[in-house]
Amino acid sequence: MYIKMETGRRAAGTLSRHNIRDYIQSYLMISPQLIGFLIFTIYPIFWVLRWAWYSYDGVTAEYIGLQNFVRVFTRDPYYWRSVLNSFILSFGKLAVEIPLALILAVILNRKLKGRNMFRTVFFMPNIISVAIIGLIFSFLFASYAGIINSLLMKFGLVTKSVNWFGDKWTAMAVLAIASIWQNFGINMIFFLTALQTIPKELYECSEIDGATKLGQFFHITLPMIAPVTRIILMLAIIGSLKVTDLVLVLTNGEPAGQTEVAMTYVFKYFFSYGESASAAQIGYASSLGVVTAVILGIVTLIYLRMTKKASSIY
Repeated sequence: MYIKMETGRRAAGTLSRHNIRDYIQSYLMISPQLIGFLIFTIYPIFWVLRWAWYSYDGVTAEYIGLQNFVRVFTRDPYYWRSVLNSFILSFGKLAVEIPLALILAVILNRKLKGRNMFRTVFFMPNIISVAIIGLIFSFLFASYAGIINSLLMKFGLVTKSVNWFGDKWTAMAVLAIASIWQNFGINMIFFLTALQTIPKELYECSEIDGATKLGQFFHITLPMIAPVTRIILMLAIIGSLKVTDLVLVLTNGEPAGQTEVAMTYVFKYFFSYGESASAAQIGYASSLGVVTAVILGIVTLIYLRMTKKASSIY
């Protein structure tokens, strides 16, 4: 009996040492990501929350309480115009981008010759530098020597060159086209992943019952990928509302700040960039960032509430 008890204690001690070793290894493996998350996410959040209550230009700081927020809501119509532009650009482009990505995913999910090549080609714009994308589309839509204007004039659709970047709505259209070209590939890959989880037996059974391809799409494909579509659309909405670099590279808010979006507006106050601020106003930019984050949070909550049913279809 004594020998059995002693053996049990040794086994428990060995097991405990193994558990401790496993815990240490696990935490060491996740420590780089955890440290990065703390440094590059948590710390900046608290940094912004702190300076939102100050008049701070990077050198001197003065506590002013709610004055920055009062300025945002009562004396800065340009910020709210940029927020409206963010929503227009976001929902305008997603109305094309998401259906396009889904349709291409459905087509490329079939056994087609060369489908892997097309998947790669469609995904490539997502890995191209935004600076290069801006350069490409600035050449395409240039006012006088642009390829688009040349084609439109060649086919007689316009009689003179269109100044694409000289009007708000044409400039917004160019931004939307560039953003769709950049992002539809990654959404297509997400949809492909979701489509490949649908059991083939469902389609086979529906064919026996006489279902058409269109009927299969609406009654099998869409319901089965609804939970994944919900997440894809949420990420696309948030990503589109946060767009910054493409606008800075392609239009920089022109003409006359009419294509400014919320994140570029905040960016210019943070770094004294462009015409939005003559000097860095880090305190005010922090308050703009807080308000923008709250708006994005509200949009996300409303979206999740409205699409709650989609998460339980599968």
